[in-house]
Amino acid sequence: MEASSRAGWSPSRYRAEKVAFVVRSMTTVHHREVTYGERTTARTWVNRFRRDMFSTRQVRLFGDEGPVASATQEWVHVSEELKPTRASPDLLDSFPIHEESPRFEFPSWVPVDGSNHRLSFSCWHTWMDPLDHVNHPAYVDWCDEAVSEVMKRAGLTPVQLQPVAERLTFKAGVTAGDRVTVESKRIGHTTDGSLVLRHRILKNDGIECAAGETVRRLAVGDSRRLVAAWDD
Repeated sequence: MEASSRAGWSPSRYRAEKVAFVVRSMTTVHHREVTYGERTTARTWVNRFRRDMFSTRQVRLFGDEGPVASATQEWVHVSEELKPTRASPDLLDSFPIHEESPRFEFPSWVPVDGSNHRLSFSCWHTWMDPLDHVNHPAYVDWCDEAVSEVMKRAGLTPVQLQPVAERLTFKAGVTAGDRVTVESKRIGHTTDGSLVLRHRILKNDGIECAAGETVRRLAVGDSRRLVAAWDD
């Protein structure tokens, strides 16, 4: 939001122009955890714009001890009715393409067919963003809550859950009052023992709102305990 405002597109201008950007997909790799009190810096740039509607944005987080996380986000320019629409020439000029290598590797894994877990809940009104739907980071939290339930059941401490990577594609918005179900399935593990899960986030009568994978490990101890917990 700060980068957009500095480019001349503040939240109030988007409202006045009756347009917005919504996230279509996001891939993130976590290099390490941030420590308490550590100063962090974010860098972001647009490295692709297609058909005047689809924007690819890179995000990098750095701390005092080096890189924290790398992410690629696919955004869609939408109208007030949240329908894809071409951006104005003024907006396109405000976000010039920045040429910089966006490369980072999503972890590879050994495929293993595992068990399923379902988490269901009602969406809160206080989770709504300015577009009156759930913002995309909440979907990742829901996936991690599903993992935490399995950890608790297996005698592991959920606070030890540590992110390695995730990638999600967002297909439909969740709004307050929707009945949400997170379906999670173990699909493999990395060579260092991290757990790989595939998630589907559904609402109401089975509408798929998001889908993707998370890679998680234990902050302390052998992460194979987390993998094994999924089949207990």
